[in-house]
Amino acid sequence: MVGVDGIADLGGEDGWGPVSRPTPDEPVFAESWEGRAFALTLLTMGRVSGRNLDAFRHALERLDRPAYFDDGYYGRWLNAAELMLTDSAILAPGAVDARARRLRGDDVTEPEIPEAAKPDYAPTAAGSLRTVEEAPAFAVGDVVRAKDISPAGHTKLPRYVRGHTGIVEIIQPAHLLPDTHAHFLGENPQHVYSVRFDSHELWGADAETFGLTIELFESYLEPAP
Repeated sequence: MVGVDGIADLGGEDGWGPVSRPTPDEPVFAESWEGRAFALTLLTMGRVSGRNLDAFRHALERLDRPAYFDDGYYGRWLNAAELMLTDSAILAPGAVDARARRLRGDDVTEPEIPEAAKPDYAPTAAGSLRTVEEAPAFAVGDVVRAKDISPAGHTKLPRYVRGHTGIVEIIQPAHLLPDTHAHFLGENPQHVYSVRFDSHELWGADAETFGLTIELFESYLEPAP
């Protein structure tokens, strides 16, 4: 499995420049093909590939650099949708490229259609929120530390908070755990906490002064020493 320490874990990293604010009149889709890409990806995610939102996010983080950056935001979605279709053996590897080349007139043999192998998956309820009977391990105001770990496979624990200390501000509704849900290893719902980190704790004494709040699953946290 590929960890989130890959190409998609960009948050908090240096060298990417400032984030541009969207303009008030910015269209939802800059070009019409982006709307079709959006619809195709949603259709692929569940009905066609048999996968889920977290599996889609894991597909995004497994893209190589050109597939992730060169085709723009919705091009990235299409590339991840294609990867999910390959994972479920709806498409053979290289099938899309071969078809595109044939449509351009190249003499290319398309790979045979494989036997579908969708995951044996069905959600226990609609949406991503679940009920957890156990009481939350942390309370509002607790000082916690994000575990300094690098999980195999998908995770929502960003690299830039690992090993750093923050304060629990809000206990959010329990949510299924992306780390297992993306790999069809169970929903494993957990309590989720809004944890506020000081910018200097994350990026050092020279950082601009601000607080950053991020939602973290219970298994990502430990009491601060």
